[in-house]
Amino acid sequence: MTKQNIHEGEKKQKGFPAGNETPVVIENLTKAYGEHVVFRDLSLTFPAGRTTCLMAPSGAGKTTLLRILMGLETPDRGTVTGLETKRISAVFQEPRLCENLSAFANIRMVRKKKLWEKDKGSWEEISRGMQELGLGGCERQPVREMSGGMRQRVALLRALYARWEVLFLDEPFQGLDQESRERTMAYTRKLCEGKTVILVTHSMAEAEQMGQIVRLPVCLM
Repeated sequence: MTKQNIHEGEKKQKGFPAGNETPVVIENLTKAYGEHVVFRDLSLTFPAGRTTCLMAPSGAGKTTLLRILMGLETPDRGTVTGLETKRISAVFQEPRLCENLSAFANIRMVRKKKLWEKDKGSWEEISRGMQELGLGGCERQPVREMSGGMRQRVALLRALYARWEVLFLDEPFQGLDQESRERTMAYTRKLCEGKTVILVTHSMAEAEQMGQIVRLPVCLM
């Protein structure tokens, strides 16, 4: 059995309140595809109000674990607790956007109109976010006309602006040049401060800047 607990630091991160202080806990999780065992009896605790970065070699199950946590796949054995009543948001490796809609419309669609009207600076907030990520002036551009890096940033902004309590990020900064990556990481850290985020990355540099690092064990047959 592999068990790893991630403890909170001496001081809780400041920023937006975490809302639900319950950690996300997986116990004795096992997943296999045929004879290929992705992980066996894996146990982890993700503390509330922190960003946890999952790292492992390709094929070690990072994305599979994220999909199980999001309810998109079912484990063969084991339990996941702490997500039962929480609102989640996510960014996938491949941006899942409405191709014919503008960047602005894609981001705005995560909340009902009345919620945008209730929130202060709704439209201005999106514009500021796009400006921060180097997308200023692209608000009305259909995403089908955008490059891969631009689409990735639109998908990230949409996930960040949803009403969420737990955010799942699967390689959210891939495809970005160095300048765009640094800007996007800084903005993401600012909006996620004090909230529960589970981030998958293959980059040690990204993980060191974004949060606490957890290495998934490689399951040997």
